[in-house]
Amino acid sequence: MLDIQYIKDNPEKVSQKSKEKGYVVDVANLLKIDEARRSLNAQVDELRHKRKLNSENIRNKKPTEIEINDGKKIKKEIAALEEKLNKIDLEYLVELKKVPNMPLDDVVYGQSEDENVVVKEVGEKPKFDFAPKAHQELGEFIDKERAAKIAGSRFAYLKGDLVKLQFAIVSFVIASLTDEVLIAKLIKENKLNIDTKVFMPIIPPAMIKTEPYQASARLNAEEVTYKIEQDDLWLNASAEHSLCTMYMDEIIEEAELPLRFVGYSTSFRREAGTYGKDMEGIIRLHQFDKLEMEVLSTGETGLDEHKLLVAIQEYLVSKLGLPYQLLDKCTADIGKPNAKGVDINSWFPSQETYRETHTADYLTDYQARGLKIRARRSSGSIEYVHTNDATAFALGRIMAAILENNQTKDGKVNIPEVLIDYMGGIKQI
Repeated sequence: MLDIQYIKDNPEKVSQKSKEKGYVVDVANLLKIDEARRSLNAQVDELRHKRKLNSENIRNKKPTEIEINDGKKIKKEIAALEEKLNKIDLEYLVELKKVPNMPLDDVVYGQSEDENVVVKEVGEKPKFDFAPKAHQELGEFIDKERAAKIAGSRFAYLKGDLVKLQFAIVSFVIASLTDEVLIAKLIKENKLNIDTKVFMPIIPPAMIKTEPYQASARLNAEEVTYKIEQDDLWLNASAEHSLCTMYMDEIIEEAELPLRFVGYSTSFRREAGTYGKDMEGIIRLHQFDKLEMEVLSTGETGLDEHKLLVAIQEYLVSKLGLPYQLLDKCTADIGKPNAKGVDINSWFPSQETYRETHTADYLTDYQARGLKIRARRSSGSIEYVHTNDATAFALGRIMAAILENNQTKDGKVNIPEVLIDYMGGIKQI
């Protein structure tokens, strides 16, 4: 959520920036509700003070009829006001949650993802003396036909060497993100003023209760997320959703920050509205595995943490030898809770285009405010932390890119050099 004081201080800016992100919010109505809420709170506080005085007056003595009646009247008035206050508090939260996070000043205005800005293109696209095949045509690694029998469309059995490749990638990422020398090198190269602490590997829960999911500003029930009807649980749509919620309702000592995690989780997405797109391969499945990075930090270091995550993404993709684009996302595409977003699109030869494989989101304190995750600073003050999340690898998508970019004329696939040791020495599949 956005800080209500910030909204009060900047009503016109909040309205304009919300509109630029594609959200029309009634700031005037929100502030009107907030004013009424504050007035009711003051009235309740005043009555509670009167009740306290009344109780003190009759302590250790027999109360008079007037004192008894006054006590009953005050109690009744408090109950009535608290009922009104509960209703207006709910109304206030509903309206406050409609307000998106404010984009940083360097986020370009745009009305769709088509207006994202390509910052750079890195790597040489492979040149083939044959027509490159789509990833699903290479080898017998993917069985969607049998998966459809038991789970329906957009599920797959991954088989044989593709499974080995997936876990080789996982091992490579974990080794990289727990290497303090590498993290320090990337921080130095990008001139970042942050700690060199490594990432803690996490396997998070694959299910989340409604309250933390809603508080994280990541629950998209209609388009994305599967609900388990018998329980108050949702299937995780991405590992960072159960990573960012891990410290909900907690105060973290400043000395512990930053908290950096890399989470591995099977993820589930309904992909509503995308039927007909990417039906043949493993680009867009209902079930897939992901490695996600999550960082909790102070406000001063939040933006540098974002830059570190992007640097890590570039390092990982480059080590796989994949050509890629780096994009700055525009206002309409960064998402409701995000203040800034960066995408990496990897090259897919069969389609002769770049496809999104990575995203990095900086959320400032917007998410932490909803989750009530705070830091106790060395000065003793309590502040909301800043949060960042970023893809390490969505494994299906990145394996599809590896298969296509490293294919040979005879239908084999060369393993990227950095993964050969993790594949037990296998150089080709």
